[in-house]
Amino acid sequence: MIKIFKTFGGYIEIPGVEKGCWINVTQPNPQEIERIITDFQVPADIVQDVLDADERPRVEFDDFWTLVIMRIPVESSNNGVPYFTVPLGIFVAEDFTLTICNQDNEILPFKQATPFREHYQQITDVFNFILRLFLRSGGIYLKYLKQINQQTTLIEQEIEESVKSSELRKLLKMEKCLVYFITSIKSNEIVLAKLRNSKKITTEINEDLLEDAIIENKQALEMAQIYADIQSGMMDAFASLISNNLNVVMKKLALISIILMIPTLVASLFGMNVPNLMENSVWALPAILVLSSGLIIIGVLLFRRKQWF
Repeated sequence: MIKIFKTFGGYIEIPGVEKGCWINVTQPNPQEIERIITDFQVPADIVQDVLDADERPRVEFDDFWTLVIMRIPVESSNNGVPYFTVPLGIFVAEDFTLTICNQDNEILPFKQATPFREHYQQITDVFNFILRLFLRSGGIYLKYLKQINQQTTLIEQEIEESVKSSELRKLLKMEKCLVYFITSIKSNEIVLAKLRNSKKITTEINEDLLEDAIIENKQALEMAQIYADIQSGMMDAFASLISNNLNVVMKKLALISIILMIPTLVASLFGMNVPNLMENSVWALPAILVLSSGLIIIGVLLFRRKQWF
């Protein structure tokens, strides 16, 4: 899916490329990838790098173009984990700027592709636009981290009485999300530092915007690390808790087996094919039942006294 806007505000859509325009590409199909390479003259290796789900954030400068790759958070229920990160590429050419991502996302959603939702703005400064993307990315990281924390709390409530491992698998998925987030945010910070210190950028960078983007990313990184430490300790504690719950269940089952074994033992003794002085007595069966019941009661009282029940 490709949309072309007059400026970075993302409000005025135009049919073709013109100087200073912004091209937003989301989940491109093979035909759109071919158009990006042939019509927009974007190098094929750059397109493939950005569409690679494992591509790391970086900055590249060339005589005719600049490439910035950052990793942004996305939400998905079909990837094994509820949240993960994907690369977002910003290709800056002389006549246009192209953003490309292989997943629909909240940073630049395809239907409302603009980082300026507060009010109508037509921005023409490309590097301040990139800083806006970093700033918005940090905000989305924080949003998803809060959702991860809420889901972890719900799992914690479920796992307290559980002897199953399904809840631990849910926690493991949350922990994987945090690992993805921490790795991506750290890489984004390196890119921000390179943009800040680069001598290739000739336009004036909004220092306040840069500081806001750096602070937002640091806050997201610190929160992700705190949640990761909490979850790591919680995983160990809950693994021990599940093991303890399982031991309690097995202990109760063993005690029940011992209690049930008492009448079986009595019946076996009196059912042996040897004389026991009660073969012809009419009170034989009631006596055996009373004896079995009495032994069961004694066993239960003994276990209760030991606080095993």
